[in-house]
Amino acid sequence: MNSQNSPLPRGSRRFEPASPPRAVPPPAEGSAEVAARVAAARDVQMARYAAAGLPHIRTNAEAPASVLEEIAQPDAQGQKLLRDAAETMRLSARGYHRVLRVARTLADLDGAGKIGRLHLAEALSYRALAEDLRRAA
Repeated sequence: MNSQNSPLPRGSRRFEPASPPRAVPPPAEGSAEVAARVAAARDVQMARYAAAGLPHIRTNAEAPASVLEEIAQPDAQGQKLLRDAAETMRLSARGYHRVLRVARTLADLDGAGKIGRLHLAEALSYRALAEDLRRAA
């Protein structure tokens, strides 16, 4: 039906969107906010390793796997996700620890004391993306 044949007067027509409007994403963090989060995460990491009697280790990247196993223990849901992903993705011990290391860093950036399922999911997504890029190259 065209607009000239509408039974309603012109000003009283109302159109409803077919789907609900999408939420507008929040503004991205600025570089100052990101720098502050990174600095805070590094401070947390240095304090963690110093408290463990390992002042020569400053970041998660420098921690050996044996230390990482103790300081990067995921919650129950995260542990299940990591175990399932290790089987599905056929992670080597090195790959497993790299995912754990990245997840610990993501949790530090969030200010979380424990590694959660979301931190592990994000770390695993980076690994999957890297593998896809290697295959495409």
